[in-house]
Amino acid sequence: MVHNEEASSLDMDRALSRMGGDEGLFREIGVLFLEECPPALRALRDAVASRDPGAIERGAHSLKGSIATFGSGPAFQAAFELEKQGRSGDLAMVESNLERVEHSLGRLCTELQAIVSE
Repeated sequence: MVHNEEASSLDMDRALSRMGGDEGLFREIGVLFLEECPPALRALRDAVASRDPGAIERGAHSLKGSIATFGSGPAFQAAFELEKQGRSGDLAMVESNLERVEHSLGRLCTELQAIVSE
């Protein structure tokens, strides 16, 4: 398995460690993540659009947990910030943080797709 070391979104060592070094399992979980990510992101977008703090917190928390399987980089941090905003009810910056989630998650998914497609 080859990985671009310059990319910071995907932490291969962490991901493989969490999966007992099993590259086949990594690929399976990676494929599931890539399938589940778009609907999870849509739900989070809907929660932000409706300005529903509870739904923002739950959606961001769920997404953050999935992201944690593959690293704790920008996508994880952006989801964590959005989760905290939902929890506090301070929605002043949720749109910009949602953009950060979308951007960093897009990068993570691109990196993961390249690896699971090898």
